[in-house]
Amino acid sequence: MSTLIEASGLHTYYGASHILQGVDIRIDAGESIGLLGRNGMGKTTLIRTVMGHLPAAQGKIVIRGKDNTRAQPHQVARQGVAYVPEGRGIFPNLDVRENLLVAARPGFNGRNDWTYERVLETFPRLSERLGHGGQQLSGGEQQMLAIGRALMTNPDVLILDEATEGLAPLIIAEIWRIIEAIRETGVATLIVDRNYRKVLAHTDRCVVLEKGRVVEQRDSATLASQSDLLTRYLGV
Repeated sequence: MSTLIEASGLHTYYGASHILQGVDIRIDAGESIGLLGRNGMGKTTLIRTVMGHLPAAQGKIVIRGKDNTRAQPHQVARQGVAYVPEGRGIFPNLDVRENLLVAARPGFNGRNDWTYERVLETFPRLSERLGHGGQQLSGGEQQMLAIGRALMTNPDVLILDEATEGLAPLIIAEIWRIIEAIRETGVATLIVDRNYRKVLAHTDRCVVLEKGRVVEQRDSATLASQSDLLTRYLGV
C-alpha cells in the first residue's frame, strides 16, 4: 500500500501557543483514518498544517514522496488532496452548479472519475437545487455541496473536518452514507467528527490527539472495544 501523506515531528504554534507538539501521521492510498480528540486538542490545527494553511515550526510533510513542508494550499491541492473545512467555505454568490464546476479538474494522474454527472448522482438533493445560490441552501445541503465540490477535483485524499456538525439527524445519516460510498471508491479519507462511534465505524484506523500529541494510534475496530481509552481521551 503506497503512502500518500506522511507528516513527522510536526510542531505548530498559534502566536505564543504551542499547539502541535511533535505529531506524526500517515495516510496510505485507499485508507480511511479517523482523527479523534476532545475540543482544542489540535485536530484542526493538524489538518491546516498538512494543507499548508498554517506553517510548521518544526517537522516534515511529505506528499507522494515529495517534501511539501513549505507548500502553499494550492500546491497541496494539486497533489490530489481535497479539504472540506469546518464551516464548509462554499461560495454564497454562486449557485450550486457554479460551485461545483468552478472546482472541476482532472486528478493528479489525469483521472476524471468524479464528473459533474457522477457528483449529482451521488448527491441527488443537489440536482434538485442547481439554480439555488449557496446562501439559499440548508446546512446539510451546504455540506453536501462542499463535499461534492471537493470530489470535482478528483482527489486521492479527502479530508473532512467536522463532517456532520450542527446538522439534523436525517441529514447526518445521509452524510455518513455518502462518506461510506466515497470510501468504497478507493478515495482515502481523513475524518474529524464529534460522533466518535460513527468515525470508528467508517474508518480503518484512528489517531487520537491529546494536548497536541498523538496518544493512541490503532485500528478502529480495536479502539472501539477499548472503553477505558475512549473514556480517558474522549470523555465518553
